[in-house]
Amino acid sequence: MLSLSLQLREVTMYCRNCGKELIGTPELCMNCGAKPLAGNSYCNACGTETNSLAEICVKCGAKLGKPGAVAGTSPKSRLALTLLAFFLGELGIHRFYAGKIGTGIVMLILTIVGYATIWLAFGFIPLAVVWIWNLVDFILAVAGKFKDNEGKLILNW
Repeated sequence: MLSLSLQLREVTMYCRNCGKELIGTPELCMNCGAKPLAGNSYCNACGTETNSLAEICVKCGAKLGKPGAVAGTSPKSRLALTLLAFFLGELGIHRFYAGKIGTGIVMLILTIVGYATIWLAFGFIPLAVVWIWNLVDFILAVAGKFKDNEGKLILNW
């Protein structure tokens, strides 16, 4: 029997405003109360004090995050994703927006097949699958747990 184990890579992040180590990717630093990347005094990767105009950390070489961004997040808009999932989700348009072209095409084909065969009563099966799939995607989008095609969370409203 094969045993598979997943190893979660723990990424350490530091507040750019005060330099204190953060646990996870919080919205606010528990030490200074600012957004973690709102400052420009410390490296978000190693916590070393940096020049406010620097684009990379001279100690660790990490690219310094832009103010308002959270490391490892997608630049795509969560509001746009949520609205697309709500209004056009059954067509998979929100998945195209997130860069998940393959699954967007699958949702679109299932919807077309569902509506084309609804008069046979068979069409309700693919439509039910798409409706449930879209509901899950919508909930994930609202909660900020939906990922783009690169595996980055879409968090920014």
